[in-house]
Formats: sequence, structure tokens, C-alpha cells
Amino acid sequence: MSAITIEKIEKTFGATPVLRDVSLKIADGEFLTLLGPSGCGKSTLLRILAGLEVQTGGSISIGDRVVDGVRPKRRDVAMVFQSYALYPHMTVAQNMALPLRMRRLSAWQRLSMVGGLLPGTKPVSAEIELDVMRTAKALGIGHLLARKPGQLSGGQRQRVAVGRAMVREPAVFLMDEPLSNLDAKLRVQMRAEIKELHNRLGVTFVYVTHDQSEAMTMSDRVAVMLDGELLQVAPPQEIYDDPDDRRVAEFIGSPKINMLDARLREDGLADTAGTSFSIAGNIGPGTALTLGVRPEAFHLVDAGGPNVLTGAVRLVEHMGSDLFVHLNVPGTDHPVIARLLAERAPQIVSGQTLHLGVKPERLLLFSADGRRLRPNDDAGATVLRIKEHV
Repeated sequence: MSAITIEKIEKTFGATPVLRDVSLKIADGEFLTLLGPSGCGKSTLLRILAGLEVQTGGSISIGDRVVDGVRPKRRDVAMVFQSYALYPHMTVAQNMALPLRMRRLSAWQRLSMVGGLLPGTKPVSAEIELDVMRTAKALGIGHLLARKPGQLSGGQRQRVAVGRAMVREPAVFLMDEPLSNLDAKLRVQMRAEIKELHNRLGVTFVYVTHDQSEAMTMSDRVAVMLDGELLQVAPPQEIYDDPDDRRVAEFIGSPKINMLDARLREDGLADTAGTSFSIAGNIGPGTALTLGVRPEAFHLVDAGGPNVLTGAVRLVEHMGSDLFVHLNVPGTDHPVIARLLAERAPQIVSGQTLHLGVKPERLLLFSADGRRLRPNDDAGATVLRIKEHV
């Protein structure tokens, strides 16, 4: 079993808090991504899981075993670093074999001059060689075993780093932004390869990234972090469609979600940006709200009115199948961005006046302090739904 339980983890560096009361359960065999901007604490949490950092408070369990104070090599985890951390003087085969040699051979058996003459060294070394060859073949790098890291491309070095972790057959894979040094095309390819590797091995993966594309395409669940706090843990589509917090909604999605400040009237309409939107639920009149509108939620209409934003085109970005249209809308501090299908949109030019309709059910409502507000199906009242990170 390689399920992970993280309970109330705290971490401070001096007087600076880095992690605040982080609790999370990761299922056996799950691919979970820790997603957040640089400095949010996600890599620190991963290093605590690996045993490379010691938490200030809280506890970590892997399977049925509490691993607080357990040395990294005894946690049965393998970590792939952003920098790959390959030894430049060793061949690919030697880099991949190193963790097996450290685990299976004694200090005397690892000596280059006399180790091979000691009893039991040759059969164990032969097994290690077979394991390395088998892993390299599975990753498509069998033909590179005699090369050194300096002779490899970035993608090949990344595969070697994964192979060095994979050859150990760990219970848990920990990956700290392993694709950040690759170009865009290769990142897309390696995302698919890592996901296929997870499907093939069936072990637990914990993946750290600031790239939402990686998180959304690879993960069973995504844990969004900000300023050392865990904001929401859910499947990728739920994170996008049903965020618990304004900060989650603003971090996920490209182009970024549009946020409109509004105030609710007695008739259930919210006034904002020169128009009004129908709001479901029992919210008190005069309540200040923020309306979140995803760019793809807009559709072109012929005239202004309720649930319609009207503005002048500021910029048009042609993205092939889509158009990103930036509008200057009166009463807003920032341009409103609409994502429209190029084949359905007319020829749109700067300065043109457009009317963008939004269905009320596509609106995301947030309170003044950024919490998500949802209509309660049973009571018909708008309440905040709290979710456990399990």
C-alpha cells in the first residue's frame, strides 16, 4: 500500500511560515498534482514527503507507517528533480544503476578495485544490469546506456532521471517540476509519457508544478496551493468548473477568468458594468458580490440588455480555431476577455462595438472576502460549501 496521509503539516524557516496546517489524503495509486505559483510551499511539502526537509509540526504516513524521522532511503520513495541531478562523469547505465548498487551491494562490494572479487558481487551486479536494461527499454533509452549526460538532449536526460527513479520500483514517485527545463513541444510529449508511465506502474505519483496545463492534463486530482495553504483538492474539471475560492478561479484558466464587481438589488438582479445579471439564491439586497465569467462563457448577441455586456473591441488575438477578444467595458478596471470560436464569429476589428451574452447559470459568485457562494439545492439559499481534502 502506498497511500499517503498528510496531517496538519507546518513548516517555518526562522520566523517565516512556509506551510500552514496542510492536511491531505492521497489514495494508493493516485496521480495527485500540487499546483501553485512559485513560493507557495509546494516544493517544500514534496521535500518533506521525501524526507529531505523536516516539518515544524504535523505528521506524514506512507501506507500504514508513520515516516516522521525516517531517513529518505528508508521511505520507499523516489524523487525526480527539476535539474535531473545526473552525475556527469557516469554513463546513463551507471546513473540508473546507482540507486540499485547502493541498496543491494555492501560498501566493500561497491569498491571499484576489489569489489568485483568479493563473494556474491557478480550475480547481484548482473541482476542490476538486467533491471537497468529492462527499464531503459521501457523508456525508449536503451540505445543511450553508454552515453554520458552531456551527450544527451534535455528530453533524453529527463527520461534518464525518470528511469533512475523507476528502476528502484518505489511505492511512491515524487516529481518536482521535471518538465520545466524542456521546450513547449517536448513538454507536451513528456506529459503523455509520464501519464502512461503512471498507468503502467499503478503506483502513487505526487507531482509538483506551477503549470496548470500539466496539472489539468495529467492528474486524477489537483491540490491548489497559495501562500502555504491548501485551497482546494478536486479532479481537474471540478477545479475549473466549480472553484471553492476566488484565488483558485483566478489561478486556473487561460485566458484568466473575468471578475466583475456587483451589488445585488431587491429584485434579484446584480448591477455591474452597465448591465444587470440574474442571480439565483436567497442573497440579501445590497450585498456586494464578485461575478466570475469564464471567457468561453460569452456568446455574441445582436443587442444589449440584461445578462449582456457591451463594449468596444480593444484587441483581437487570433489563435487558429479561437479568437481572444479584449473589450473595454464601461465600469470595469480591466478589459473583459471573451473566447469565441473563429468560425462562428464575424470579422471583428479594433474599435468595433460588441454585445456579449452570458447565461446566468454560467456565472460564478464570490463573496466580498473571496469565498465561493453556491445556491443550496435543498433550501434555495446561497451558502458556502466546505469540502474535505480527502
